Amino acid sequence: MRLTATAMLVLMAAIFLATHRLLDLHPAWGYVHAFAEAAMVGGLADWFAVTALFRHPLGLPIPHTAIIPENKDRIADTMAQFLRDNFLTPAVVARRMHAMNMARAMGDFLVRAPGGAQSRIGAGAAELFAGVLESLDPDRLGGQVRSGLKHQLERFEVAPLLGQMLEAAIADKRHLPLIDSIIRWAGLTLEDNEDMVRAMIHERANALLRWTGLDERLANSVLDGLYRLLAEVLVDPEHPLRRKIEEGLEQTAHDLVHDPATREKVERMKRELLDNPAVAEWWQGVWERLRTRLVATARDPDSALDGWLGSTLGEIGAALRQDVRLQMQVNRFARRTAVGVATRYGGQIVQLVSETVRRWDARTITDRLENAVGRDLQFIRINGTLVGGLVGVTIHAVTAILP
Repeated sequence: MRLTATAMLVLMAAIFLATHRLLDLHPAWGYVHAFAEAAMVGGLADWFAVTALFRHPLGLPIPHTAIIPENKDRIADTMAQFLRDNFLTPAVVARRMHAMNMARAMGDFLVRAPGGAQSRIGAGAAELFAGVLESLDPDRLGGQVRSGLKHQLERFEVAPLLGQMLEAAIADKRHLPLIDSIIRWAGLTLEDNEDMVRAMIHERANALLRWTGLDERLANSVLDGLYRLLAEVLVDPEHPLRRKIEEGLEQTAHDLVHDPATREKVERMKRELLDNPAVAEWWQGVWERLRTRLVATARDPDSALDGWLGSTLGEIGAALRQDVRLQMQVNRFARRTAVGVATRYGGQIVQLVSETVRRWDARTITDRLENAVGRDLQFIRINGTLVGGLVGVTIHAVTAILP
């Protein structure tokens, strides 16, 4: 546009010079000559006005030129004041936010999400989650998590909870499969260790029993008796030994809840377990495997995390679109937040704008403003050239008419 405006000015100068020698040939050339002359004056005047906004015309330090560079600090303060008075006042923010249904717009975006935006949100959130996990120190983070869990477990009394769980299991007869499993396990353990039982009986028998071979018969009798006892307990729900086991479990559940000595014993075992270095090493391994798995899951586009996140966002969007009461709550929260930000930080935002413009050098602010509005300013030069020419023609015509 600058080249166009300059070309028009040069064209008017050429027409002015060309028609100067044609004035005597025909009266019409006088009108053309007057148009070109006045157009040059108008174009030059507007060129000076436009140039004077940003720099000194022809580099000459003419007063009241280079207006923007010379007054950039005042411009910064004026811009900041304009921003504060017209945009960052609580009343303006509240009025503008009141006319907006941000919740509905957010719901439409999450439900329809043009161009796969919803999947990009889910992918971005998953990548952010993976990045955070990778950026954190595994040992330090694992130690912090372990310390937090240990602190919470130390404050939490385990014994009453165990007692209540055991009481509930006994009341619902859920302990019976456990007793059956214990009996089967005892039978299998006895079967796997028959040789050890025989050796113990043989070592404790006297010489007479070993000489007569009665120790072997005694060992067989003991093993047969134990096998028979376990079988009877397993098949007879009313067996006295089974009842003794149930009474022991009931007493244990009662002591875990009501006996201070039992509760203290359990708490002491818990503390010893938490202080055991082996537990710390085990937890560190568990945490590292969990962290690695979470990172891999977050970065897998086909993982359940991405699908879960996408479906969750879609459900949130549907709720925001359909629930009017939820929209009112979200919009009210957004409006109050925006008003609060304007009230609390409006002055800082305005100060940031002012200080930023003040820090710009004169060349920077000139270039930015000229790039923003320079095209329209060049139209002023073009219009000045044309309007000046028309005024020149009009004056020439009036002069020709007058006697």
